[in-house]
Amino acid sequence: MRSTQSLSITLPSEMAEMVKSKVASGEYATESEVISEGLRTLLDYDAAIETWLVEEVVPTLEEMEAHPERLLTPQEVARRLDARAADLLKQSGK
Repeated sequence: MRSTQSLSITLPSEMAEMVKSKVASGEYATESEVISEGLRTLLDYDAAIETWLVEEVVPTLEEMEAHPERLLTPQEVARRLDARAADLLKQSGK
């Protein structure tokens, strides 16, 4: 059985109106359902960020630290981005 706890919260007016609108439209039965769904979405977002950090950012940082000779200077990054942008413009006919 799911346990619940009653909370009293204060929201900015725009958010409170959005919650009420979601209930009024029939999309959600109660204001609590709207808030619960928002919190579940936030948990999913936080988990996705954590996964990205662990699976992509940390390995990339470790690779950079292990092989600093492979790193590009800011000037080289800018040059490559400029060249790529020019290619894309050329391809689009502009």
